[in-house]
Amino acid sequence: MEPLWFQTFGSCNLQRVGTILQRGVLILLLACCPCWAILINTEVILLAVKQEPEVARMAQLYVKIFMPALPGIIWPEVITGLVVNLINALLNYIFIFLLNMGLAGSAIANALSQASLAMILYCYIIWKGLHKATWAGWSKACLQDWGSYINLAISSMAMMCIEMWTYEIGGFLAGLINEVELGAQSVIFQLANIAIVFPLGFSIAGNIRVGNSLGAKNTEQARLSAKSATLCAVSISICLATVIGASKDYIAYLFTNDEQIRKRVAEVASFYPPFIIFDAISTTVGGIMRGAGKQKVGAICNILGYYGLGLPMGTSLMFAAKLGITGLWISLLTCMFLQTSFLMSYMLRLNWKKITEEAQIRVGNVTEPMDDSEDSQDLDETEEAALMPNREQMSHRSLVLRRGLVLALMLLILAFGIVLNLTIMKLIT
Repeated sequence: MEPLWFQTFGSCNLQRVGTILQRGVLILLLACCPCWAILINTEVILLAVKQEPEVARMAQLYVKIFMPALPGIIWPEVITGLVVNLINALLNYIFIFLLNMGLAGSAIANALSQASLAMILYCYIIWKGLHKATWAGWSKACLQDWGSYINLAISSMAMMCIEMWTYEIGGFLAGLINEVELGAQSVIFQLANIAIVFPLGFSIAGNIRVGNSLGAKNTEQARLSAKSATLCAVSISICLATVIGASKDYIAYLFTNDEQIRKRVAEVASFYPPFIIFDAISTTVGGIMRGAGKQKVGAICNILGYYGLGLPMGTSLMFAAKLGITGLWISLLTCMFLQTSFLMSYMLRLNWKKITEEAQIRVGNVTEPMDDSEDSQDLDETEEAALMPNREQMSHRSLVLRRGLVLALMLLILAFGIVLNLTIMKLIT
């Protein structure tokens, strides 16, 4: 949704922003079905990768309760986020300690917090009337042109999720070695989550500013926004890397008092600071590329980097070379260096004039490139298909048939996941 939404808003085609939102809501609600089909089988999946039965059972309990929570103006989000965090802490205290509900109580509290966040934001939008310029009510247009949305969404999802999935897989692999390795991996993973928050903010800012500028045909502002976001991310990441590097022998005490885990964390943290810098640059440039509609390049880079190099190399170093999580993070550092080098090189060579033309096609302001130059005509067929918002509209009958089939397929996948879970759990017990 990001490039479509931000670029369309920047072009002042405000009514179309509401249509894109409607389309996104419908598609994401349908996407919950296959996600739920997988989450329902969490226990089965964890048992298959040799996790402890009790851990698998508790994870399944948490996921089942938390499943309902799956589904330019920044300060309201910041304030509501702070308020909901306070609500979340209070609800966790009530359900876990006062009601003695344990893990299930935590899941209920977190699910209620997510619902509270959505409700507070909705009430704020209605109160301030922020929707009036972009929301004209539900329209049949939201059922049209799902292909371009999904084409961009899959690439964006891959860019954002592959790194996170790699860390989670690393946790599974560490758990296969011993508890110390798993504990140390968990600490490093939490440090990574903390370190990425700051550059993630610049990534989002760059995404929005670049998208709005391209939609408004302000090529120079888009280029300047990309540079500013990257420089800010590099600056803050250097500070974070310095702090973590200087405190590597003690930082584990924030999470555990176990001396073995602390020593293991210190060993990995000795070469972790460069990873923070590369990761910050990669994250920020990734946001800029999503704002420019170039997420497909970032997605391919992430897939090849993490799954083509990072994980295979990390697994070999962890087990064959017996380096444990040190081997995993050496491979991830290598992977991140190569990815960052490629993405920075790609961004510096972007033809911003051509990207502005593509943005105008994407938001529906023009139906063909503004410039007949050779640079403006070398879009490949897939990319061009994703850019065209004014393609021939489907008939009412065809629309009902196709969207009905999509709904039926998603529900069938969910039903299959439920049946599979019931069958396997019956065989196990």
